[in-house]
Order: sequence, then structure tokens, then C-alpha cells
Amino acid sequence: MGTMSDERRFPRWVYGTGTDPDARFSLANERTFLAWIRTSLALLAGGVALEALALPVQPDLRFAAALVLVALGVLAPALAWLGWARAERAVRLGTSLPAPSAFGLLVIGVVVAGVLVLAGLATA
Repeated sequence: MGTMSDERRFPRWVYGTGTDPDARFSLANERTFLAWIRTSLALLAGGVALEALALPVQPDLRFAAALVLVALGVLAPALAWLGWARAERAVRLGTSLPAPSAFGLLVIGVVVAGVLVLAGLATA
């Protein structure tokens, strides 16, 4: 059973560098990517649920919180893919793993959404 050449693997800027690492490292990186995808789905579901359910939250603040959650849910897969690619490239090159870049944005966004919901509950 042959392996796919590096010219046919996407993205080439990742697979065209370095050497194939131990499969366990690539699979661990993939699991991290999939965890980010699950987080994205949860953020999207939370934003939709916040707007769809008749919660006792001031409507403008509820909408703003839902918008923040949905925006994070849409942005998270792109950030996850970039994080996967950066980590995979580092493993292939045998260099240090890059620092996480999306954690801060995710934390700030969830905190903002939570504050908006709390403020909406207080004013409803």
C-alpha cells in the first residue's frame, strides 16, 4: 500500500516541509483540532439557543450575547485550522510547538457574552 506524495497532500505549506513525524503526534494534533470544532459547535448552539428560547433577559443584551457566541463559533474553526497547521508544521520540522494564539480571544468572547447575559438578567 503506497503513501500519498507530498505534492498531493493539502495544505502543501504544511506537508511540503520537514519529514513525516510519528503518527501519534499527528493524531494528537488532530484530536486537538477536533476539540476546537466541538467547541465551535457548542458556541454556535449556545448563541442560537440564547436567541431562540424565551429567556427573561433584556432583548438587546440577549441578542448581543448571542451574536458574540455565534461570531466566536464561526471564527473558531478557522483558528483551529491555523493552530493545527502551525503545530503540524512544527512537529514535521522538529521545532518547538508554537504558543496558542486563539485562547485569549475565546476567553474574552465568552466572558463578554456572559457579562451581557448577566446584565440582561439584571435589567429584565
